[in-house]
Amino acid sequence: MRFLIAIFCAVFCQQVMALSVTFINPGRSDEAYWVTSGKAAQAAANSLGIKFEQIYAERDHLRVLEIARSLAARPKESRPDYALLTNDKQTLLSTVHILEKAGIKSFAAFSGLTDEERAHFGEPRSGVSGLIGSLEPHGSDAGYLTAKALIKEGLRLHLQAADGKLHLLALAGDRSTPSSLQRNQGMQRALAEHPDVVLDQQVYADWRRDKAGEQMSWLMRRHPQARLVWSASDLMAFGVLDVLEHARLTPGRDMLVSGINTSTEAMQALISGRLSALAGGHFMCGAWGLVMIYDHHHGRDFIDQGLELSKPMFILFDKNLAERYLARFGGEGRAIDFRSYSRVLNPARRHYEFDFEQLLR
Repeated sequence: MRFLIAIFCAVFCQQVMALSVTFINPGRSDEAYWVTSGKAAQAAANSLGIKFEQIYAERDHLRVLEIARSLAARPKESRPDYALLTNDKQTLLSTVHILEKAGIKSFAAFSGLTDEERAHFGEPRSGVSGLIGSLEPHGSDAGYLTAKALIKEGLRLHLQAADGKLHLLALAGDRSTPSSLQRNQGMQRALAEHPDVVLDQQVYADWRRDKAGEQMSWLMRRHPQARLVWSASDLMAFGVLDVLEHARLTPGRDMLVSGINTSTEAMQALISGRLSALAGGHFMCGAWGLVMIYDHHHGRDFIDQGLELSKPMFILFDKNLAERYLARFGGEGRAIDFRSYSRVLNPARRHYEFDFEQLLR
């Protein structure tokens, strides 16, 4: 009986407490990862009956603030109840402050407060009062899993240089976004476990395919002994592959390249052997964040779980998992019932279980 009452109340509340969320997407509107992330969030909104709006910042951190100001300037009845934000280029605090003045609550997904920001300004709801919470993937997992797989394959193929060591090049994202820093930390953790691997040089390609290609062109000349290339995203990995193939080298044999994210192109590159390691699954973070916003809005706060949640979301793909991913997410696929993840709609659920791999079963 209590279960039926809870379901009735949740449905009733959904009708009388209209919930609207705007996602300020930091990516480009033609960028595979952020398009996929936005689609996942839209699917969650559809499943939960949330009025959802998405606005792309087109990789312009100043535009993030412009979008926030435009939302705050809307008539009160047209403003969203919540904004779904990221901390790309450390725009989170400024954006939250703009929205808070207009009565719009904020939730951070993908990347939350940095340690420095938290130490200086405080935690969500206290020091940063307009931020109700955050959900991040374990970003270091992605860097660690791909670096470990890259090293394992390099050892299997005996790609050591004349000094007996494997030599690795690293193309990181940017210098300030938390997810970028965490992926770098994961990569460094894998290297620490393998003293027989040398990091020749790390550069920052700002998540761009063209810039990664330009950097790879001169990195190859500067470090001819390198046979492993770790990339913090699939786009940057593609830039590396472009250069290798133009130089008539065979990725997967002459040089090994890793990537992060779940674009169709990345999955196909893994299946074909052009990519030697690939991790992903965190594109669902915004969708999971909407589940938490839904519960908060409908009276079951996630404060008992923690205001700043970090959950494992990355998996290391092999060819079999890549094929299953394309079958599940490559086309329309079957709809995910996000209602089953809500603690409001499932009162017996004590903890959030945002496991990506179970979606591939």
